[in-house]
Formats: sequence, structure tokens, C-alpha cells
Amino acid sequence: MHSKELWSSPSAAGLAPHEVVRLSLNENPFGPAPSVVASIAREYRNLCRYTTTEYDTLIDLIAAREEIARDQIILGEILEPLGTYLSQKGGVGGEFVCSNPGYTALIDAAVAVGGRAVGVPLDSELRNDLTALRQKVTSRTRAVYLVNPHNPTGIMSHVDELDSFARDIARYTLLIVDEAYLEFADPSCRHSLAGLVRAQENVIVFRTFAKAFGLAGLEIGYGLLPRPIATALAEQGMTNPHLFNRLAVVAASASLKDTGYLGTVTAKVATERAKWLELFTELKVRHTASVANFVFFKTGQPHADFAERMLERGIDIGRAFPPYDRWARISIGLPAENARACAAVEALLRQS
Repeated sequence: MHSKELWSSPSAAGLAPHEVVRLSLNENPFGPAPSVVASIAREYRNLCRYTTTEYDTLIDLIAAREEIARDQIILGEILEPLGTYLSQKGGVGGEFVCSNPGYTALIDAAVAVGGRAVGVPLDSELRNDLTALRQKVTSRTRAVYLVNPHNPTGIMSHVDELDSFARDIARYTLLIVDEAYLEFADPSCRHSLAGLVRAQENVIVFRTFAKAFGLAGLEIGYGLLPRPIATALAEQGMTNPHLFNRLAVVAASASLKDTGYLGTVTAKVATERAKWLELFTELKVRHTASVANFVFFKTGQPHADFAERMLERGIDIGRAFPPYDRWARISIGLPAENARACAAVEALLRQS
């Protein structure tokens, strides 16, 4: 399992970094809103100051957005510290159930301090197999971790099935839902489990500013947590404002204030994603119904070979996702980047 996405070095293909289109890390190439960039520029003069009241401003904005109490919010990219805390809290041997493949930062952190990963294969349609995940819950289960929409498939679980699953799991153990890509889904099917946290269910929801808001370089997100866990993490110092980069905090606040930009940028991503799905349909290539800012499709070739051939054409697509070694995940790029990547993929698939 991999806790962090890995970037392939362009030197492997004899290319300079500026010659490579990076479509490997699910970044949002459209970037943050102009108003956010302006807020960061204004804040440069305050880099000599620690973060103080800016932290409270951001917490207030998140509380209003999520309609949740301030003391149930833990700021930061919390998945790894949360995995460490949950694994240590119950002692060595606790089990963490998750889909395999998937993004496993939390799981890897838990395993590093004595936890045990229990991976569950995706179902025949490459969805999170909610039934199979539920069947793996035992008295040893410390938490179930779900990424929705899933990474690398981009598939979002059906609303009714997800709600039923979440309420059932929460009766027996903690459910952690990573909603990093939720904003990219069409509003008609976009569904957060934050309501269960508000209802004091045994559920944690993680959100991030790294994806749709375009702030990957500033490493900031937040968790919505049941009060007992939020209190425990606060007691460990995770709510100390001085821990946080003030540029990241100010940028996140500005992102939440600019209510119009998010819809604009996610619509651009959806337009580019549709071009990929049309290509796969035309080529009769099996692919997932991704609602995220990446696509996942069957190449029919060993991933290492396909990735190398793409890199030779100046496109970095990143790592493999075993056991889907003949599939590839490609992040959505800018229109020109997307066109270049589509052309490269089409050429390689037609050759094969």
C-alpha cells in the first residue's frame, strides 16, 4: 500500500521537467480562485507573524459551511495523525478495514505503529464493495476507512446504499470517510456523510482544500469528528493555531468566501473529463464512471510499459494500482494538456 502518490521522474525519458505534463497526482491544474491568489499575496508581509486569529476565522467558516459545532472540527491534513492515534489508542493489533486498491495514508500510518490492514477487493464494477467491507468488521476492527468518490476509480457510492452502510458500521465501529474528491461530482449526485457527524454518529468525514480548491501546495484540509475523538486530538495539541502555515489558513478562508469559483472550476474539470469518457467509448475501452478529476481505464498492457511509453510522449501518469496492473489512472489536465494526453493514449491503444 502507498500512503502518498508518487511522481515519476521525467529524467527517465530524457526530458526536462518543463517538457512533461504532470497528470499523476490528481492536482487541479486550473488552480485556486484569483481572489485566493490575491489574498496570499497580501499576506506575504505578515510572514514574520505566527498564525493566531486567522485560525479562528477559518474554523468559523468551516463550521458555517458544514453546519457543525466548532469543537468537532480538527484542521489539517489529519489522515495520518488520525491513523496513528487510533492504532495506538487501542494497542497493537487493531484492524483497519479498507478497499484495495485505494489511497491509504491513514491505513499506512496505523500499520506503522502496530495496526493491521484488512484490504477488501473492489466489486465486479470496481466500486467500493460495501457488503464485503461490512463482512470484515469484527471485534478487532478499530475503524473502517472509505474513500468516496473512490481513488483510483473515481466512482461514488449510491446515496441510499452509502447511508445504510454508514449507519450500520457506526453501530459497531468507527467509520472514516475521505471525501477529497466530492466537489468534482455533479451536484445532483453529490452526497456528504457530514450529516451523520452532526447527528453524533460514530463517523468521521475528511475534506481537503488540495483538490477542487487548488491548494495542493499548501497542504491543508479538515476533519469533522465525533466530540470524544476531536477532544482527544485537541488535547494532543492539534488545535494549536501556531502549528498552521498562515498562508495556507488565509488561502483556505478566501477559498470558502469565494462561493462562485468552485462551481466554475469543477464545471471545467467535468468538461475535460467528458472528453476522456467519449474517447474510451469510441475506442470500446473498459473504464469506470469517474465523477472525480481523474479517469481510470483498462490499457491491456503492463502498467510499467504503458507509463513509460506515455512518459516518452511527455505525459507522466504516475503509479500502478495493483491488482489492476493493466489499468491506468490519469488526472484531468488543462484543455491543451488533456488534448495532448488523449492523443497519446489513443495512439497507444490503437497500436495495441
